[in-house]
Amino acid sequence: MKRLQLKFKTADGHSKNLVLSYIKTDLDPETVKKAMNKISASKLFKKGAIQLYQESTGAKYIERVENKVF
Repeated sequence: MKRLQLKFKTADGHSKNLVLSYIKTDLDPETVKKAMNKISASKLFKKGAIQLYQESTGAKYIERVENKVF
């Protein structure tokens, strides 16, 4: 299963990831960037007074591969 990892910077400069499952695997960079900008602009995610997803810094697909031993 592939997942989409969205990387952001918080308002205090730390890194924060948002990992999405059940995603389209053929998204182009512009579409992902627009979605990330909407997440940032919504200002819905806060911890105390710190906005968690303030600035988008990157995105990547992550695929987990399992190899059964027995």
